[in-house]
Amino acid sequence: MTLDTWLGSLRPLLVAAPIFGLAIALVAWHGGFQDLYVTSLALATCLVMLALLAQIVARLGAGEVGLDIIALLSMGGALAFGEYLAATIVALMYSGGQHLENVAEGRARRDMTALLSRAPRMATRQRDGQMQEIAVDAISIGDCLVVRRGDLVPVDGTVNDVMAVLDESALTGEPLPAKKNPGAAVMSGAANVGDLFNMTATKSASDSTYTGILRLVEAAQQGKAPMARLADRYALVFLTLTVALALLAWWLSGDPVRSVAVLVVATPCPLILAVPIAWTAGVSRAASSGLLIKGAKVLEGLSTIRTLVLDKTGTLTDGRPTLRKISTSWPEDEFLRLVASLDQASSHVAAKALVDAAHARNLSLVPPEAVTEKPGEGIAGTVGDKTVAIGGINYIASACGVQIDSEHTPGTLAAAVAIDGKFAGILLFSDQLRTGAASALNGFKQLGVNRIILATGDRAVVARQITAGLPFDEVRSELSPEQKIEIVRDEKKRAPVMMIGDGMNDAPALAAADIGLAMGAHGSAAAIESADAVLLTDRLDRIAEGIEIALACRRIALQSVFAGIGLSVGAMIVAAAGYLTPVQGALFQEVIDVAVILNALRALRIRPHRVTA
Repeated sequence: MTLDTWLGSLRPLLVAAPIFGLAIALVAWHGGFQDLYVTSLALATCLVMLALLAQIVARLGAGEVGLDIIALLSMGGALAFGEYLAATIVALMYSGGQHLENVAEGRARRDMTALLSRAPRMATRQRDGQMQEIAVDAISIGDCLVVRRGDLVPVDGTVNDVMAVLDESALTGEPLPAKKNPGAAVMSGAANVGDLFNMTATKSASDSTYTGILRLVEAAQQGKAPMARLADRYALVFLTLTVALALLAWWLSGDPVRSVAVLVVATPCPLILAVPIAWTAGVSRAASSGLLIKGAKVLEGLSTIRTLVLDKTGTLTDGRPTLRKISTSWPEDEFLRLVASLDQASSHVAAKALVDAAHARNLSLVPPEAVTEKPGEGIAGTVGDKTVAIGGINYIASACGVQIDSEHTPGTLAAAVAIDGKFAGILLFSDQLRTGAASALNGFKQLGVNRIILATGDRAVVARQITAGLPFDEVRSELSPEQKIEIVRDEKKRAPVMMIGDGMNDAPALAAADIGLAMGAHGSAAAIESADAVLLTDRLDRIAEGIEIALACRRIALQSVFAGIGLSVGAMIVAAAGYLTPVQGALFQEVIDVAVILNALRALRIRPHRVTA
């Protein structure tokens, strides 16, 4: 057990000790028992001072000079000069402030802690007609898993037979259940709110989305914002100012009680409490929107971003082919039913698009038979009483012995279909721009991102077509992973850069940027591990919301610091002039502490409003 953990467990006792001491002192004062009055107050104060001294020594040993020293000096000075009541009030205020900090941080971390506590640990595997409960770590790729109503999806996978209805709100922040058709991908950690369904595991537990999220959450809970470290550096300046003012008040007035009053009102909770609470609350607020940020340092960095570099496929676009057009002389629904039935047996990315399109039209698909597939060329088989083949233009043209016109719009993928050995039609697929992409990019501009660059490995003609009408300052195409890194490094020389990507080839650029953000809903494990933040929903506007949250947190933290320190310094001057007693100073300082902590917690209620989906 660490010292901080041990002291944390003692904080309720350290709050109770001065309360108990004050209660005994009140009875003793009314009864005229002066010795009992002094003893009860001194003992209660000394208990808090001992715990505080242990904390200060441990931090000094780690090379940290904290403002807790002022609290120790104020309590010790009050005891030394006979201000026992003031000493105990300071002890109560300090221990109460520490306990309030724990409660406030606990509330701020609530959304992240909820993710940790609900991690799936057991799963139901179906094998040889039998179902057995196994540990999530024992799941292998290809296992058939049964997910009952109320269960969490244990690992990443695909739905097998019937539609699944999942609550992904803890992962993405989306309140409405998501419907997943057979063949659709599902994320680990989502809750089944529909009927029982079967799924096939596509990743092991260690490589699944939820495990990566947990690693991010644990890292987030260890992070410390640069502003908080800046507050630590100011601690020595504030400590020197406090001691100097206290000694000056004593020297000019000849009254040591004035120096005690100065120390009492100098307890610097605006610096030691408000800043970390504000940033922790901001990280939690972002998590509730589906944006997981690796600690307060990353969130503060997000507030400084001025350049944005985006990948195209899977980031600006959905990254999955979508059926756009059917050209055939057959009845369209029957044509789609035949080819989608056949493509149930294919793992090609376009096959899933066909099956999804058929399900969207409520077409009844049948299992294909006698299926043969030539990887990279096409697939053939029997659907009912029809022989169906689908594949590349050359594959079908060769199979049918005909010439097929393959002209199509740049950026689209064409597939040809043969039925009963005769050419039957053309299917066109394209990668769709994400919903709300344009408004999200405009939102980045509103939030101070001055430069937005598209960096893609795709062809120039495709890049130009997909970015038409979007507020990009530069479009770079046909890039290798190394060239993406060079773009990021070059932009970093001019301004802080955020890189957004999802693929394995984006991982190096994500690591090179000031802030790397991975599209985690369908992104690669390499990209997620390299990133500073992960977006668990497919909405780009949530990233703009994250920047707005970061900017709001910065404002709130600075408000707490300037207002709190300003009031503290003003109170120190008033105390030095003899207008505040130590007891009055302790009570006034507690009002300041509570005010700045409550102000810092406003970060939990930040409601981004500039960007809409």
